[in-house]
Amino acid sequence: QIQLVESGGGLVQPGGSLRLSCVASRNVFNGYFMGWYRQAPGQEREMVAIIGPGATLRYADSVKGRFTISRDMTKNTYLQMNNLKPEDTGVYYCNAKYGPQNYWGQGTQVTVSS
Repeated sequence: QIQLVESGGGLVQPGGSLRLSCVASRNVFNGYFMGWYRQAPGQEREMVAIIGPGATLRYADSVKGRFTISRDMTKNTYLQMNNLKPEDTGVYYCNAKYGPQNYWGQGTQVTVSS
């Protein structure tokens, strides 16, 4: 089992920046795909960004050029979010995948509003 804890959410004005952090209960560097997903009210959860074991990257089209996912060699995964827009509002979840194993954090709220 792995526990994931997100932090860094909050209220920000359009055009602002936030950095989300996800810390795992143990090392997730080897073999794990780490991702960030988000869910807006009344909508399904959607993929935002994923980083693979070989540092392969995948982004949703809506965040390309504005968001950057990164990880360290131990337990931490980050999402740098720049030029935030109101449509980026939602609960952001950290995800860890290893084969059939799939883990989720509790989420952190991001609200983009003036």
